Amino acid sequence: MRKILSSDTIRLLIPALSLTILLISVFYLQPRAMSYTGLNLLFNLSVPIALATIAQMLIMTVNDLDLSMGTFVSFIACVAATFLQATPVLGILILAAAVATYAAMGVLIHVRNLPSIVVTLGMSFVWGGLAVLILPAPGGQAPEWIRAVMISKPPFVPMAIIASITIAVVSHFLIMRSSFGVILRGVGGNARSVERAGWSIIRARAATYALAAVFAILAGISLVGLTTAADANIALRYTLLSIAGVILGGGEFTGGRVSPIGAVIGALTLTLAGSFLSFLRISPDWQIGAQGAILIVVLGLRLLLNRLERREKRA
Repeated sequence: MRKILSSDTIRLLIPALSLTILLISVFYLQPRAMSYTGLNLLFNLSVPIALATIAQMLIMTVNDLDLSMGTFVSFIACVAATFLQATPVLGILILAAAVATYAAMGVLIHVRNLPSIVVTLGMSFVWGGLAVLILPAPGGQAPEWIRAVMISKPPFVPMAIIASITIAVVSHFLIMRSSFGVILRGVGGNARSVERAGWSIIRARAATYALAAVFAILAGISLVGLTTAADANIALRYTLLSIAGVILGGGEFTGGRVSPIGAVIGALTLTLAGSFLSFLRISPDWQIGAQGAILIVVLGLRLLLNRLERREKRA
């Protein structure tokens, strides 16, 4: 009897396969990319996107959706390029306040039973306004320490790939292997059972939002380390990219079903897709639509495999 692939295996298999196909296609179009420097350029922006994707994944773990992710990362980038660079203590206090605000947002959504998309959409205007107040025009300067980390060149493997693997491993053990992660996924899967077990749903949601803010803060700081400066619109696309990365990586909007490793692979795939489309000389105006098409194809493949799995189980 044939062995049936589990849903968890399928969640990792499809994004890994899509990333592999894209990588082979890029190497075919541009053989020079098959080098240390080439890989570094291909995945240069993958670190902040991967961090933002993990942040979005945490919010989706409790069946919510954060439409302010892009503006929040932009706000953090502005803080990092100004306050964190010139007055580190004040910058750290602002970042701590941002984490507290995110935690309070999670509590408010739960206590008042508000739609997360409405609350986070409103907060996107708040974060965007604060970013404009900090940096009305592009500018600022990345702190030297984060710049040194992001442009470092470890032997054999580029920094972007090492950082992405580290993010995947850390988030996997945090969400899939720790008791804290079990509670978070339980809130998304069956909140009543978690509450009956004696855990506080409010505290769990506050912790989830606070942890998501931490990953988003790291995304903003790493982005500034790569770009050396910031502006209020630097990461607006991260909202859609982070959602697409989670879904592409095998996550779902409900049920607490997520895959941290798959989410990072999804982020890498979206990053690589941009380079692939550039090699095909597709206009940047069409690249977003092309990335959406890639996402639809992958999701269609996942749906097909899920149906085949259900049919084999019935047989």
